[in-house]
Amino acid sequence: MKNTPFKIYILDDDVWYSELLEYHLSSNPDYELTKFHAAKDCLSSLYLRPNVVTLDYSLPDKTGAEVLKKIKELSPDTQVVVISGQEDVATAVDLLKKGAYDYIVKDEDTPERLWNAINKIRENDSLRKEIDHLREEIGQKYDFSNFIIGNSEAMKRVYMLLDKAAKTNITVSVTGETGTGKELVAKAVHYNSTRKKAPFVAVNVAAIPRELIESELFGHEKGAFTGALSRRLGRFEEANKGTIFLDEIGELDISLQAKLLRVLQEKEITRVGGNSIVPVDVRIIVATHKNLAEEVKKGVFREDLYYRLLGLPVQLPPLRERGGDVLVLAKSFLQGFIKENSLPKKSLSAGAQEKLLSHSYPGNVRELKAIIELAVVMADDAVIQADDILFMVESKEVPYLAREKTLKAYTTEIIQRFLNNYSHNVLLVAEKLDIGKSTIYRMIQDKELKVD
Repeated sequence: MKNTPFKIYILDDDVWYSELLEYHLSSNPDYELTKFHAAKDCLSSLYLRPNVVTLDYSLPDKTGAEVLKKIKELSPDTQVVVISGQEDVATAVDLLKKGAYDYIVKDEDTPERLWNAINKIRENDSLRKEIDHLREEIGQKYDFSNFIIGNSEAMKRVYMLLDKAAKTNITVSVTGETGTGKELVAKAVHYNSTRKKAPFVAVNVAAIPRELIESELFGHEKGAFTGALSRRLGRFEEANKGTIFLDEIGELDISLQAKLLRVLQEKEITRVGGNSIVPVDVRIIVATHKNLAEEVKKGVFREDLYYRLLGLPVQLPPLRERGGDVLVLAKSFLQGFIKENSLPKKSLSAGAQEKLLSHSYPGNVRELKAIIELAVVMADDAVIQADDILFMVESKEVPYLAREKTLKAYTTEIIQRFLNNYSHNVLLVAEKLDIGKSTIYRMIQDKELKVD
C-alpha cells in the first residue's frame, strides 16, 4: 500500500499555542501539519480530507460543538481531538457522544497527551486501511462465497475457475448434477464481472415449450403469429450489455441450435416475423446436467455449437464429495430460515451433524436446504436432534472406501467426524482413535480440521 502523509489540522485562535502544538508534533516527520486560526478557514479546507483536527473549544467565530458537527458532516472519517481550557465533564461527555475522539484539558501535559492520542488514531487508521486492503483482496478472490458456500478443496477449485471467468467475457459452461447450484455459479460470475451493473437474465430452456422458445429467446414482431398482438423483446435483448444464463442448454431443439450459433458468432439477433437485424452485446453462460460431448455423438447436439459454448468449463462437485461443506451449508440454511421466519435461535446437536454427514444427498444442495428447513419446524426445542433430521430420499449405498480419496483426506474426514460426534473433545477423540493429541491440535491449527 502506498505510504501517504498523515494530515493534521491544528485549529486554535491562540497563535503561540498553535505553534507550540505544531513544534511538538513536528518531531514525527510523517505528519503533515497545517495551522488555522479561524473555523471558517479550517472548514473550507476539509475537502483535502485531513486525518485529524485538533480543535480549540473556545473559538471566536464558532463554538467547538458547532465546528465538530460541521467537520463530521463534511469529512466523516476525520478524527477530532478537542482541546479546552475548561475541565467540564458534562461538555466533554457531550462532545464525545457527538463524535469527538478525545477531550484534552489545556495544561502542561497537553502536548504529550495529544501526541499519544494522535499516535493511537494513526495506529487505528493504519489497521483500518490494512483491513480494507485485505477485504478488497479477499473480495476479489473469494467474493464468490457470497453466492456459493463451501470451504472444501473441491469448491476452492471452483472458486479459482470462477475468478478467472469473471475477469474476461469468455463463455462459461457449467456442468453438474441437479441441485448443485448451477444458476448460483452463473450469478457469481456475472456479479463479479465488469457487467455486474447490467441485467442478469436466466432462461430455463427445458421449461419453455418447444414452439415458444425462439420467440422467448429472440423476441417477435407484431403479427408474427396468432396471438402476437404487439412487438416483444426477447431475452437476449433484455440481457444486452449484461449476461444471459441458458440453463439446461442440452434440451435446446436442434432446429434452433443453428440460430443460437449465429447469435454467438455475429452478436446479433432477428426477431420472429421480422427482418431487422438487432445487435446484442451479451455474455453467455450455459449449464446442463447432461454430457454434451455424448449428445454430440448421438447427433442431437451440434458439434460446432458445442465447441462454441464450451468456453471455460466449470464442473460442480456433488454434495456427497464436498465433505465438511455439508455442515457449513446446513448451518447457513439454518440461520437463514430462522431469520426469514423470525424464529428463536436453534443449533444442530452432535448427533444431528453426524446424521447429516452420513447421507449421500442425491438431490445435492437443494435437498439439504429442504432437510434443514423441515428439521427447524420439527424440532421441539433449541437444539435440533438426530431424530429431527428426516431424509426425503434415502441415500444410495456407496461403500465408504469406494470413494476415491487420498489417505490424508480419509484420515482428516475420520478425525473430523469423531470431533463432531464427541463435542470437539480433542483428548477423548485422541483416545478413541489411538492417535496423539498433538496431531489433532496441529491439524486444527493448520485449518485442516474445524472446531466451533
